[in-house]
Amino acid sequence: MSVASVRRTVLALTLMLAPAVQAADMPAPQFKLDTSWPKLPLPHEWALASIGGIYADAKDHIWVYHSPRILANNVLGAAATPKRGNCCVPGPFVIEFDKIGNVVQSWGGPGDGYDWPSFEHGIHVDYKGNVWVGGSQTREGRNGEPADGMVLKFTNNGKFLMQIGGRGPSKGNSDPSQLSGAANFVVDQSSNEVFIADGYGNHRVIVFDADTGKFKRLWGAYGKPPTDERRPAYDPKAPPSTQFALVHGIRIANDGLVYVSDRLNDRVQVFKKDGTYIQEFIYDKETLGSGSVGNVTLWPDRAQSIMAINDPGNFQIRFARRSDGAVLGVMGHYGTFAGQLHLNHQVEFDSEGNLYTSEDSRVQKFVPSFRPAK
Repeated sequence: MSVASVRRTVLALTLMLAPAVQAADMPAPQFKLDTSWPKLPLPHEWALASIGGIYADAKDHIWVYHSPRILANNVLGAAATPKRGNCCVPGPFVIEFDKIGNVVQSWGGPGDGYDWPSFEHGIHVDYKGNVWVGGSQTREGRNGEPADGMVLKFTNNGKFLMQIGGRGPSKGNSDPSQLSGAANFVVDQSSNEVFIADGYGNHRVIVFDADTGKFKRLWGAYGKPPTDERRPAYDPKAPPSTQFALVHGIRIANDGLVYVSDRLNDRVQVFKKDGTYIQEFIYDKETLGSGSVGNVTLWPDRAQSIMAINDPGNFQIRFARRSDGAVLGVMGHYGTFAGQLHLNHQVEFDSEGNLYTSEDSRVQKFVPSFRPAK
């Protein structure tokens, strides 16, 4: 491809990713695709499956957590016995990439002393460098795989430290001993507590001591106790639900506010760390299916003034002002070409404002082409 062709391609991607709507007082950041990240091909003919977790740590290393056991047989010729081809083999469960896209280390999978999830979901690297992972399967699998009722804590290089919960289905939303399809988690440094979005089976936020696993508190939508009552299907014409539907993401801002992504109810709810409800923001409330609020990540200025919200139901990323939830712009469109979004599951800012997406079989990096003034 000629230099001119490359420039035209980059320009086209930049225009495609430009926000559709801007507020005069705070324009949204704009991005262009970084095709050099990660370094491809991946080592050892690795293939990635559904990526259920992505996180930028304190070094701006990107951690990817995927489900290699669901890769189709036709992808795994190099892993077959007898070997059917040169590509591919399942990539490790947990992979750490450095800032320029090289693999630093990888680990994960079933082992002694803990219950590895049946379907991998959610990853977080805490302020001590420990790595937390969970799983989203809420009932027995097709081949008898148990439900995921646990969250696991490991050292940075994969040594098991602690398990909260265990295999099996939910014991109810008021029960602190068992999780159910915990989708994501974040550790608060000031209190050394882990906040868990316990959301695929249960519909609550639940908090534990991050070292001992001691239960601290839990809450549901609007800070009220969650119930086990059967919830009606989401209806965009109905008043907002008094219960969470799918608690899919959780993020704590520097000012201590907790942002909970209620994916199938198309909303973000904001709380204090004790569970006191502050406000909610509803986005594209006509969105059914996968919902419009998958997770929230925060722009790395001092005030964390902008939220980037993954919208899996519309294959977009939405930028909103954190103070009042006002939409500043959107980017993205469905597609499997570079720069498009293919089953986007989570988004993540690093400390430089680079934006990463986790999708089925790939992770992409977008670098800022325009930064709002701080």
